[in-house]
Amino acid sequence: LSPNARLNDILGHWLCAVPIGASLSAYRSYHLSHHRFAQNAEDPDLVLSAPFPISPASLRRKLIRDLTGQTFFKQRVLLPLAQRRRAGTEEHEYEAVVTGRSVLPFVLVNLGMLAALSLAGLWWAWFALWLLPMATWFPMVTRIRNIAEHACVEGSATDPFRAARTTRARWWERAFIAPYWVNFHAEHHLFMHVPCWNLPALHRAVRARPEGERMEVARGYAEVLRLATRQGAETRG
Repeated sequence: LSPNARLNDILGHWLCAVPIGASLSAYRSYHLSHHRFAQNAEDPDLVLSAPFPISPASLRRKLIRDLTGQTFFKQRVLLPLAQRRRAGTEEHEYEAVVTGRSVLPFVLVNLGMLAALSLAGLWWAWFALWLLPMATWFPMVTRIRNIAEHACVEGSATDPFRAARTTRARWWERAFIAPYWVNFHAEHHLFMHVPCWNLPALHRAVRARPEGERMEVARGYAEVLRLATRQGAETRG
């Protein structure tokens, strides 16, 4: 957002992170640990991919919780309350890094957005175009992307070319699931400082080399979900 690093952090935190309940500094530290220890025991994101594959019924329950706002309510209400009571579990600690450390700023910024839209006569837009998608579609899409990026990739703990999966995305998947080229996740792990708009070119360059053949590349998100739900036995969701 700005060539000035400090200003960039301030803008990124207040314009991009806080409105969705995140903390830029907390997530940066967390995400760097994820890159350093990808798919190893120290990886803080391992909890997201380790349970897979699961049963179709288990995934269905998870997606229903996302689409009905239960995941949003857990992250924005229950987890902060648990933190205040010092009753967080390991899972609570993971989710708190992402969404639980900016509760008051999150509430204040969103109240400000609602007030500004109300003054413009568009109070309904905050509910219909911001809160509703953030409470339903956003958790589901985040879950699907997390599954696609790391779940069920054999050899991911030892081979840097297999630390993540790249998923080919059709135009509608880029529009609704994977904007800003986030589907090129294997390339992002190989060269994390490459800007997102250069990831398609990086994908072609890596795949042209012999090492690129080791990369895990899925033909779409439907294929990834089939891989992630190939477990036949029913499991708890």
